Formats: sequence, C-alpha cells, structure tokens
Amino acid sequence: MRPVRRDEIVDYVTYIDRRDTVRSSALAAKKLRRYSVGSALCLLFENPETVRYQVQEMMRVEQIVREAAIQHELDTYNELIGAPGELRCTLLIGLPNEQIRDEKLREWLDLLPTLYVVVDGQRVRPTWDPRQVGEDRLSSVQYLTFATPSVPTAIGCDHADPFVAGEYPLTDAERAALAADLAD
Repeated sequence: MRPVRRDEIVDYVTYIDRRDTVRSSALAAKKLRRYSVGSALCLLFENPETVRYQVQEMMRVEQIVREAAIQHELDTYNELIGAPGELRCTLLIGLPNEQIRDEKLREWLDLLPTLYVVVDGQRVRPTWDPRQVGEDRLSSVQYLTFATPSVPTAIGCDHADPFVAGEYPLTDAERAALAADLAD
C-alpha cells in the first residue's frame, strides 16, 4: 500500500468543514477491517483511508498547524500501512475491568506469537516491535505485521486462555477490502 502523502492532508479548519463525509467513509472502511477474536482482542487492519482519517483527527483535536508537526503525524501513522505483500494492524486488547486487564496483560506476555491469519490454508504469524512488550507486562495496544501476498480467509489466536482464543472467518466483503489493500 502506498503511504498517505502530505498533499492529501488539509488544514484542520478545512477538515472540520468536510469531517462528517470523511468520517462516514473512514468508519465504513474501518468496519470492513475490524475483527474481534475471543472476547478481549480487536484487530484493526489499516489502509491509507484509515490512516488519513487518524492524521486529520489528530490535527483537529490538537489543532496542529506547524508543518513539522503535521509531517510527524504523517510519518507516525504511515508506519501502520503495510509494504507490498504485507497487512499491518493495530491490536487492541480490552477487558472492561481494570484489575483483570492488568492481571491478563501480565499473564499474556506470550500472546503475540499465538496470533495468526489463515492464508491458503496455512497459519501466518505476525511480527511486532519488541519494544512494545515489557519485561513483565504486555501493552494493551500492539502493532502487528503479517507478511502475506494473498488475502486471509480467517484471523485467529490459538492461545490457551479462552479470553483471547478463537478464530474469526472473514466475510466476502471483508476479504474484498483486504484484497484491495494488498493490490494498492
């Protein structure tokens, strides 16, 4: 996928004028790329539209106008877009009870290698930035990369803990969205 370019980003005041339309389209794109596995995991696969939306929202919320700060946001969020033959996602680990979440993030240090996408009948495991995993605790937000030239048919986790174990079969519409991302 191609990264979002600076010329695709408008100032936050102009963005506010267009926000309803942009937001509606971005949320529709996210809906086709957001998958729940188990009761605690959400994987959101990113593409240029979702990243552009995030950059514009950051600029709006923080009222960013300096060129260097805009470029910093672009550089940061563009890291979420996969290179050719890759799908990248944001893994959100969520449990409603703060105490249980803290316990599980300590127990789940071995979680990331148990995640996978199914491609051509095979499980493809992700890579991730090891700086996001502490010595005694996993961060509740992770950034994963799946090297896959083909579209997955399912996303899953084969961890022993039932909070996170499970497999989500992708619908035709979800697979079409990921296929478009891989082709971009």
